[in-house]
Amino acid sequence: MTDISDILNYFETIPSLHRSLILVGGITFFWLLEGILPLFNFNYKKWKHAFPNLFFTATTIIINFSLAFLLLNTADWVHVNNFGIINWLPEMPLWLYVLLGILLLDFFGAYLAHFTEHKIKPLWMIHLVHHSDHKVDTTTANRHHPLESVIRFTFTLLGVLVVGTPIAIVMIYQSMSLIFTQFTHANIKISKSLDKILSYVIVSPDMHKVHHHNLLPYTDANYGNIFSIWDRLLGTYMHLDRDKIVYGVDTFPDEAINSSLKELLKQPFQKYKKPTNSPDLVE
Repeated sequence: MTDISDILNYFETIPSLHRSLILVGGITFFWLLEGILPLFNFNYKKWKHAFPNLFFTATTIIINFSLAFLLLNTADWVHVNNFGIINWLPEMPLWLYVLLGILLLDFFGAYLAHFTEHKIKPLWMIHLVHHSDHKVDTTTANRHHPLESVIRFTFTLLGVLVVGTPIAIVMIYQSMSLIFTQFTHANIKISKSLDKILSYVIVSPDMHKVHHHNLLPYTDANYGNIFSIWDRLLGTYMHLDRDKIVYGVDTFPDEAINSSLKELLKQPFQKYKKPTNSPDLVE
């Protein structure tokens, strides 16, 4: 019978091929499911819509693999030096140690990174590439400008250092993060009651899609990726009925421009437009 230590041993040396299969398998699974249980019946050419999103998925992979040695070295250092939050706590069962590690990495690598991108003007302009998709589906999950991929990696690296997670927990977290972001962006319809129940523990599809609504204050809510606890604890959770959601950003409404790879690569360098009813962002 497989136990938590067997899982840790596997993820400690998980082959790159297996990590790639998690990504490709997730996209394929949710892509097919979108055709069976669509939330919205988009009138679009799916492959054409997917092209820029898959391009950014590829750049994200390249950047993460190029910088992976930093993650590995940091995780090894905190492990050898018994450094970080989870290593300073009293001794606990292994399953709890792993759970706390993933939970805290989710805060630093996802919630905090995401929250910061919405509050600092230059970072918002970079993150805008993700929000400017008018047809949110599973390919939107990794629609991140290369600059954002570097920013997200930096926050994850900070999380590994502060939390003190060994590489096995880092790999589990990244694998979960990959699947959850594809799940929450996928254009799939599950019952509202089930979605609500899920949202008390994890970020559910409807919960995250509120974040992709084109108007504030909903755009500045529901920042989480895996666990919903951070939004609920920190007061950034909001609900909006799925039928009222309109994707995109109201100050960048041109869908043709927002679907062009060339324009998306230039998007972070456009003139900033303050979102409707937006609180002032940090310069």
